[in-house]
Amino acid sequence: MVKAVIFDMDGVLIDTEKWLVKYWCQAAREAGFPMEREHALAIRSLAGEYANTYLKGIFGEQFSYWTIRERRKELMNRHLKEHGIEKKPGVEEVLDYLRGKGIKTAVATATDPERAKKYLTEIGIYDKFDKVICATMVEHGKPKPDIYLCACGQIGEKTEDCLAVEDSPNGVRSASSAGIRTIMVPDLTEPDKETASLIFAKLHSLYDIILWMEDDERKL
Repeated sequence: MVKAVIFDMDGVLIDTEKWLVKYWCQAAREAGFPMEREHALAIRSLAGEYANTYLKGIFGEQFSYWTIRERRKELMNRHLKEHGIEKKPGVEEVLDYLRGKGIKTAVATATDPERAKKYLTEIGIYDKFDKVICATMVEHGKPKPDIYLCACGQIGEKTEDCLAVEDSPNGVRSASSAGIRTIMVPDLTEPDKETASLIFAKLHSLYDIILWMEDDERKL
């Protein structure tokens, strides 16, 4: 029985992963490092402590991760201020559906609390969640399970009674290692072999979560 659904934010609720990838590459290149799309894709949802190590392994110890990260945030904030935040299709529909079924909802995001609240408020869905859990609230971010275990604790549900919705390999690893059945709604990439082995289901959009749950009442 599903008692709660925990959503990743970037790439699942809001259409921002494409900008994260673009501006990571731009910020790194400005600093003299030839970051390619594949490198930026690999650090989606990856906590800074791990992304730092990963990128230094590619570009060397001289890669100034935290400085480049701040520049990436500056570029992305400028873009979002000018163009606004796009909701992923089906966001409000799936949240309203779950609430109508009495199923709790939460967010588990690598984004800090201030920006998470700002983004979710801007698109009008912040108050639709029972809890919003950010990586800064736990010891280790994704792909470690901490954030999902924290989310389950915050909403008062066992991991086996929850579902997670993720779009990236690092997010899938985090949720599945917490013992939560994980639905992947791919955003920029399809699941590779390892990721596919960890997910409970792959769906094309958030709308499909409604159809998937309605198709089998035992999931509720």
